[in-house]
Amino acid sequence: MSTLVTLVEGDSFAVSTRNGDIVPGDAQGVYHADTRLISHWELRVDEAPVEALEVVAAAPYHATFVGRARPRPGAAESTLLVVRDRYVGGGLREDLTLRNLSEEPAGCVVGLHVGSDMADLFEVKGSGPVTHVADVESAITPDGLMISAASRGRGSRVVAGGPALAAPGLITFRVVVPPRGQWSVVLQVNPIIEGEERGAWFAAHQPVEEAEPYRRRADWQRDSPVISTPSRALARTLGRSRDDLGALLLRDGAIAAGAPWFMTLFGRDSLLASWMALPFDQSLALGTLRRLAELQGVRDDPLTEEEPGKILHELRHGVLSLGGNAGAYYGSVDATPLFVMLLGELRRWGAPEEAVRELLPAADRALEWITTHARPFLSYRRRTDQGLANQGWKDSFDGVNHADGTLARPPIALAEVQGYVYAAYRARAAFGEAEVWERRAEELREAFNEHFWLPDRGYYAMALDGSGRPVDGLGSNMGHCLWTGIADPRYAPQVAAHLLGPEMFTGFGVRTLASSMGAYNPMSYHNGSIWPHDNALIVAGLMRYGFADEAVRLARGLLEAAEFFDGRLPELFCGFDRTEFAVPVPYPTSCSPQAWAAAAPIQLLRALLRLEPDGADGPELDPVLPEPYRPLRISGLPVGGRRMAVDVGEKAEIRQI
Repeated sequence: MSTLVTLVEGDSFAVSTRNGDIVPGDAQGVYHADTRLISHWELRVDEAPVEALEVVAAAPYHATFVGRARPRPGAAESTLLVVRDRYVGGGLREDLTLRNLSEEPAGCVVGLHVGSDMADLFEVKGSGPVTHVADVESAITPDGLMISAASRGRGSRVVAGGPALAAPGLITFRVVVPPRGQWSVVLQVNPIIEGEERGAWFAAHQPVEEAEPYRRRADWQRDSPVISTPSRALARTLGRSRDDLGALLLRDGAIAAGAPWFMTLFGRDSLLASWMALPFDQSLALGTLRRLAELQGVRDDPLTEEEPGKILHELRHGVLSLGGNAGAYYGSVDATPLFVMLLGELRRWGAPEEAVRELLPAADRALEWITTHARPFLSYRRRTDQGLANQGWKDSFDGVNHADGTLARPPIALAEVQGYVYAAYRARAAFGEAEVWERRAEELREAFNEHFWLPDRGYYAMALDGSGRPVDGLGSNMGHCLWTGIADPRYAPQVAAHLLGPEMFTGFGVRTLASSMGAYNPMSYHNGSIWPHDNALIVAGLMRYGFADEAVRLARGLLEAAEFFDGRLPELFCGFDRTEFAVPVPYPTSCSPQAWAAAAPIQLLRALLRLEPDGADGPELDPVLPEPYRPLRISGLPVGGRRMAVDVGEKAEIRQI
């Protein structure tokens, strides 16, 4: 059981202990706009900490911390229940209740220790110490405390909704709780950004049901398809996917990458998560595309790696962002083709024609950037020493390596990125000028299979390095080449055999790097771990090339892994073989929930159903769904403005409802 509790809502999150306290010294805190607004939030009843009893997670943004105070004077057992209802979003709201379970009034002093270091998110999640902000000040206000740091342009106002005594760092309540009665107070933390106070989204003066996050989540759940299956594990996993994607929704309609450290828009992550979630919802894709189009590169800036037409890698709001306040960083080679791919796939799912066409100019600017830089392959090299050394999805410093473990030298042309470009060209062909874009796609496909295929190894090179030499590490990258269709059908059987072979497939999933490689480490971030989104795309690729048995085997392994994580697939987990450890071994700092991991089970279900949205007579269905998941029914599947029902039992059908 984790000792920490994380609550998320949009670009806000909170990390605390299981009794609700936020203790200084590590990553705990209340975060908003990439700033730790609160780094200390400890409750004391008669100067004693509250003993944790249970945490009830009611929603991604809401938890109830149930605890008890120490026994009353002369008593052996505690009779004072402490309940902290916490809501996160644009700050914090906490409804604190003391319930007296005895026949005698309980007189006590309730103290809340409050503080903030106003640390930037990048400082907290980094490996070094957090910079001491010298000008953090705490001032008493008529209703609580004001904490601010002028040098950071950040602050927070703590509002106590009842009579209190305030001193710097401490809010105190002198309380008498009636026999068999209770005492309550509402506490609220409002962020201050650039001198402007902004109210927490769950305001103390209004019912929780009227708050925007509550209404948005209710709308999301109402509009999501309803799934019925005899497999409780599958139903729970898909339910967690739906809830987690709803929790990661940003207020602008896009989706954040993941909690706790990536509660912001990421090009690659948000695009792939939106793609995989399309069977449940197309608004995520539309919102993500629109926001990325707004932020599309327009100038040349080596520090942020912005270039005209390029799609950003990451959007940040902290004062230490490379791009300054609300800074966008563009160090990604794959977000730009993925943007075009997603637009094409959104069209296939029947998004409103006007909305799709509105984004076509942004797609054409993205394609202009691609065609300008692809010679013939699209590669990357960071433009300053502040940028990411690797700019594909395996973006750790050692994520691209040769079979002997040596690192690839830039510029690096990744195998999967060429697949994304191929798919982007084909997606653009569906909007017009088909002959031009199909010809580009076919030329790229021929060149790719000529230069990336390693006939003596029977698999695709992970990349080409700066000298054009194949990077011969055996990795999961080639599974994406099946997904996009750039792989030659003649080579696909060997690719599938490697992916499901003992060096790569653990029984729970496909490793990012084969166990026979020099850099293999099952406990590493990208060199032997298992990433659910990576595996979901591999499953789709195997299905595309007709390897249904292999796809089902991989999908079942991943869904079985989800059961050990209470139905919530994490960002990644360790790549140990299932014969060695019968349960998946967690990766300690994995994000959870994480957008593309949350969307992965939806992509797996789509692949197992072999569901395609744009058949000649409407959506097509040709399921290879394993027996434990049958009969399965999806009610309310959104396609082209219609709602469909999918039934898979002895027969399979899809119909409009």
